[in-house]
Amino acid sequence: MFLTQDQISTAKANLEANVSLYFTLTSKTLESLEKLATLNVTAIKASMEESVATTRQLMAAKDAQEWLALVNAQAKPNVAKVVAYAGHVASIATDAQAEYSKATETQITEAARKVNELVSEAAKKAPAGSDAFTNLFKTTMDNASAGYEQLTKSTRQAVDAFNANVNGVVNQMAKTTTDATTTVKA
Repeated sequence: MFLTQDQISTAKANLEANVSLYFTLTSKTLESLEKLATLNVTAIKASMEESVATTRQLMAAKDAQEWLALVNAQAKPNVAKVVAYAGHVASIATDAQAEYSKATETQITEAARKVNELVSEAAKKAPAGSDAFTNLFKTTMDNASAGYEQLTKSTRQAVDAFNANVNGVVNQMAKTTTDATTTVKA
């Protein structure tokens, strides 16, 4: 069996689309990793500098009460920094997920369009009596598309729930630390 020029062109277009998707996803992954690495390096540098300054302040404390006051004064800003860090990480993850979804949605939509065109063309050339098979195939493709849409919707809901949970945990940590700091001062 020999391939026709149309089949070769279609295969080439599909390969190019898949390679493009691969490079898009790889590029976004590397971009997200770069952002995360930059965030971590910045956080580590800031933490080191603040640790040195805090250690010097604690060593200069004249008594236990002053030392405790310095420790308590550090709690709230540290929680705020953790909250900000978690927000940045969640933002990077959300951006990456949105880009992945966008790229794959475009690819899947295009693939579904091509399959539907192929089925329609095949249905026109099919022998009499093959309508049942053609309709079954179209129904299967429609169900697969609906399944993909549901998966996409569920994934978005899961990401939103994850972000809400992260924000809830971080806010609860901030509240607990603020309450503990207030209790210790009293």
